[in-house]
Amino acid sequence: MRLADFIDHNVDAIVAASEDFAQTLLPAAAHLDPEGLRDHIPMILHAVAADLRLPQTAEEQMLKSLGRKSALHGAPETAAQTHALLRAKSGFDIQQMVGEYRVLRATVLRLWMNASEPLGDAAHDDIVRFNEAIDQAVAESVTFYTAEVDRWRHVFLGVLGHDLRGPLNAILLTSELLSRMTTAAPLSTHTLRLIQSGRRMKGLLDDLLDFSRASLGLGMAIRRAPVDLEAACADELDVLRAALPDCPIAFEVEGDTRGSFDASRVREVLGNLVTNAARYCTPGTVVRVQLAGAGDKVSLSVENSGSPIPGETLNDLFEPLRRGNEEPAENFANRANLGLGLFIVREIARAHGGEVHAVSTEGATRFTMTLPRAA
Repeated sequence: MRLADFIDHNVDAIVAASEDFAQTLLPAAAHLDPEGLRDHIPMILHAVAADLRLPQTAEEQMLKSLGRKSALHGAPETAAQTHALLRAKSGFDIQQMVGEYRVLRATVLRLWMNASEPLGDAAHDDIVRFNEAIDQAVAESVTFYTAEVDRWRHVFLGVLGHDLRGPLNAILLTSELLSRMTTAAPLSTHTLRLIQSGRRMKGLLDDLLDFSRASLGLGMAIRRAPVDLEAACADELDVLRAALPDCPIAFEVEGDTRGSFDASRVREVLGNLVTNAARYCTPGTVVRVQLAGAGDKVSLSVENSGSPIPGETLNDLFEPLRRGNEEPAENFANRANLGLGLFIVREIARAHGGEVHAVSTEGATRFTMTLPRAA
């Protein structure tokens, strides 16, 4: 009997072995009934059997062995993807889910080998095709499982950040009220430190919420309005100069810088870029900010002197939790931020329909954000 026919005729026995194994996957399996333990295993088996009956080119064989074939025949979502989704929601970890496929593979081959009928000349091809189909199912399940877990992780971070803002705002408001009620030097110093720490925490939570939105595919929230970016950037630079007294900041403006932008988000970009430049620039050198309007676009650039960033890592700088200039890991861990600054810069640019890029040469690094004047 060919392997495809054997699978279709022995689904119940194969599924029973799979169910017995799933019962051992604690604690996730403890609350599942037999139907939940079986889940989509029968559908996966029928899809594998159907796939074994189909003709297959050498290219299709290679793609399947690499887990890159689009779907197993007969599985609409596919069954392997749905199985991964339900296992993730039930609390199974990825090792447990992959273990189910390991047991499934071993059970099918063991039962088939032990069958009384001779396997026939096509047995070798059937085994190769079967392993390819199981590998494809594993690849689909792992990809879907990972995406689902990542999605819920970002949802959790977003909910956590949102819920923490309420009590944090209460702390900030109370601190500001206390600062206005007393002028005594010791108490005033303590309340000022409390306010500054609260604002820092609020900034971190805002970054976390922005990261969660972007990771969930929701994009960065912006509110466009007619604005002259020269005034907005000048105001932000006043704040930055006070916060970075040891870092000289030069500001140059060229052309018409008016348009429809979210001024607070552009200020956030400027703050992130200048803070980043101040961190990595050669001590005592000037951080140069240039705002230029030309045609239907406005660009904002921040340049600092210092060690060049390797070209192969420039694009990675805009990914979350990345570092440039080979910063030691212990410095990264002790930072007062989440390592999301440049990621947020990129997402704000994209939300405006613009782009951001970096250029690093010997002695200078320059980040430039270009935005369209209108939506």
